[in-house]
Amino acid sequence: MSLGRVAVFLAVMGAAWMSAVWPGRAETTLSEAQMTEAGSQAGLAAWVPGFRDRALAAGVSAATFDQAMRGVEFNPKTVERDRNQNEFTKTIWDYMDTAVSEDRVALGIKALAANGELLERIEATYGVDKEIVVAVWGLESAYGTFRGDLPVIGSLATLAYDGRRGVFFEAELIAALKIIEGGHVTDFRGSWAGASGHTQFMPTSWEKFAVDLDGDGRRNLWGDDPADALASTAAYLKHWGWKKGALWGLEVRLPEGFDYDQTTEAVKKPVAEWAALGVVPAAGGGLPDHGLASVLLPGGARGAAFLIFSNFQVIERYNTADAYVIGIGHLADRITGGPPIAASWPRDLRALTLPERMELQERLGVAGFDAGGVDGRMGPKTIAAVKAFQKARGLAPDGYPSLEILTLLD
Repeated sequence: MSLGRVAVFLAVMGAAWMSAVWPGRAETTLSEAQMTEAGSQAGLAAWVPGFRDRALAAGVSAATFDQAMRGVEFNPKTVERDRNQNEFTKTIWDYMDTAVSEDRVALGIKALAANGELLERIEATYGVDKEIVVAVWGLESAYGTFRGDLPVIGSLATLAYDGRRGVFFEAELIAALKIIEGGHVTDFRGSWAGASGHTQFMPTSWEKFAVDLDGDGRRNLWGDDPADALASTAAYLKHWGWKKGALWGLEVRLPEGFDYDQTTEAVKKPVAEWAALGVVPAAGGGLPDHGLASVLLPGGARGAAFLIFSNFQVIERYNTADAYVIGIGHLADRITGGPPIAASWPRDLRALTLPERMELQERLGVAGFDAGGVDGRMGPKTIAAVKAFQKARGLAPDGYPSLEILTLLD
């Protein structure tokens, strides 16, 4: 499924390749030297024979391998996308502007109505709310209108050869070759990361979770009929523990003097404890109780706050980026008739570039705050390090990796 628990994923439009969907800030690009380091066509050609042995040992036939891999091309843009993914490089407000645009919401309402009987059947069969399934469909492929146009085998071969996550992508490439060998797909195209179909499954997720809802003997996620793809998405979410009727999260307001050190997914409390601390729904009323919950500030202390429940972690199985999970959840809420996010975002701030994010991690480490390495990804360890630095400086420990924090570390 998309990239499962791997901290990655496709760039825009959920699966994310359409630059028109992500106007605004220019993306960080690889230098010519970095492109050279990333690989070449000659390097890929030299890598293929060794991989052939491993693929055949995993059960791929020589005939399938040789036909599918013949003429496979190295794509440096695929490597660039892998290292600069929008869910991790854009501000959440830029991401949400397109992920939950008014057009996408309107199209989601139409998709829900047009496929009502199918979605009701899927909800009844798998116990997954139909609006969440539609939201995944909408963010991953614009409700099936853009499922990707890159050769899946080429994308996966490029990333497997590139080596940064070679073991992961080799497994995906072997699974893709088995899909071809089984005759399940003819025109195998998808995203730069090798995800494909209406809801952008990775090949190993197809192996484990794809279902044949229409009973035609094929688990077809790629055709114009979305039935198998939408059912497969519900099967995936069910497997990871989706609770029907429970919220993924909701926007909340925090009281004056709130301890921002508690705003992390790692701090889970009963809803009653959050209520006692003064946390209230942004829309008014009382907090719903769907089990242990955490408070997140994806845009820092100046942005919206969210109380999140276990369904949040289920969506994370599709893509671990907070921006993606909130995008899916909020899109589902809007399709259901919910309101837009009430709080404003700190739009005067910009996202850090990849070199700046790496510099931030390096400076945190030098200052004695362990960011978990220097890779440019603002994961839990980096956020925790930012919080620790902010507390040491007497700042609100919201963990937001801003240019101000980088400057203070100078």
